[in-house]
Amino acid sequence: MFQNWDNFYLLIGSGAGALIGLMFVVATLTAGLESAGVSQGAQVYLTPIIFHLAVVVSVSCISAIPGLAAPAVGVLLALCALPGLAYSLATTIRLCRPAWDAKPHWSDKWFYGILPAIVYVSLAVAAATSISGESHKTVYAVAAMMLALLLIGIRNAWDLATYIVQHTPRR
Repeated sequence: MFQNWDNFYLLIGSGAGALIGLMFVVATLTAGLESAGVSQGAQVYLTPIIFHLAVVVSVSCISAIPGLAAPAVGVLLALCALPGLAYSLATTIRLCRPAWDAKPHWSDKWFYGILPAIVYVSLAVAAATSISGESHKTVYAVAAMMLALLLIGIRNAWDLATYIVQHTPRR
């Protein structure tokens, strides 16, 4: 189904994998911050970044499976989209009702919660079209959704890293 898309998914998957690795470096930057705030912040900010990038890596792996039938691809995409949608909605709820003193910026609500939810709804639609046999349309939609998740991940990783650097006490 993903014939001739090898380079695209190699680039997207590699970029997402590299960002996952860099997020571990970002997590070490939290060493100087209050542990209660770090735990709450990780649940709302750090973990969603890793989750969405892991979905990009997973879909890139799915695209590399030779001879996988379109309905099977659709099922695998749905197995990525549905938990992703649920996780994005949970993140949106956490951002709208924060349990800590700092109020999230409006852009955080969009980039950490709402936009990923929209991407996962679109991915679920693409999964449904793949299951129904319209795979020629699906490959473009899946590519667009993976690019969107990667760009959201880049934006969120930058946002988180700059926030942590600005709020880490100087030694």
